[in-house]
Amino acid sequence: MTIFSLEGKRALITGSSRGIGSSIATELAKAGARIILHCSGDTTKAEEVKAEIEKCGGIVDNIISADLKKPENTIKIARLAGNIDILVLNASIQYRKKWDEITTEEFNEQLSCNLLSSMRLIQYFVPYMREKKWGRIITIGSVQEVKPHPDMLVYSASKAAQTNMVKSLALQLAGDGITVNNVAPGVISTDRNAEALSNPEYAKKVIDSIPAGFCGDKSECSGTVLLLSSEAGRYITGQSIYVDGGKSL
Repeated sequence: MTIFSLEGKRALITGSSRGIGSSIATELAKAGARIILHCSGDTTKAEEVKAEIEKCGGIVDNIISADLKKPENTIKIARLAGNIDILVLNASIQYRKKWDEITTEEFNEQLSCNLLSSMRLIQYFVPYMREKKWGRIITIGSVQEVKPHPDMLVYSASKAAQTNMVKSLALQLAGDGITVNNVAPGVISTDRNAEALSNPEYAKKVIDSIPAGFCGDKSECSGTVLLLSSEAGRYITGQSIYVDGGKSL
């Protein structure tokens, strides 16, 4: 067994039916973790991810559908997931809108999904991790924590708040053998931003802002999450690691 092995561990990855979340789920499964997938509605895409994981020899214990815009649905996730060792909080929503046009409903939905639901899930799963004296909590943030997009004020604010929560919890849980970290992607080519990047003028402007000179693939964050999930990352906690081609600089 290598220090990157996750044999005997169970991992829940929220928002894992597509994009970055699906790539993380697949990577952790390849390392030996039993996976619980999560989606917010129809499970078709999640079933496709499950099939891909099983094709690689991985195991998916469950697929849970629950809309995290409604924080009370975290109870459903906790009940159906059971005890887990690794919690990857990837699910989030973003509304592109001018700051002075944001409605209270849009504000609350983003904060509920991107921040409040993360805290509630951590509350549910930490007791088991404490009992085992081993746990990994990884939030998926964004380069917008330090370079906010002008049309995504609430999204960037919610990601910055989540990372502040990570730092607070890392201090409080380190003695229990639980690490808490944030992985902050830069511009990643997923279906979420496909429409915006389909505009050549806008795409050039975005790429010009990335020192590496290209948009990342959805798999870019998976290795970092694997590191933080494994024994290889046991001495890393309270950190926010940017996977962004240098955009945060």
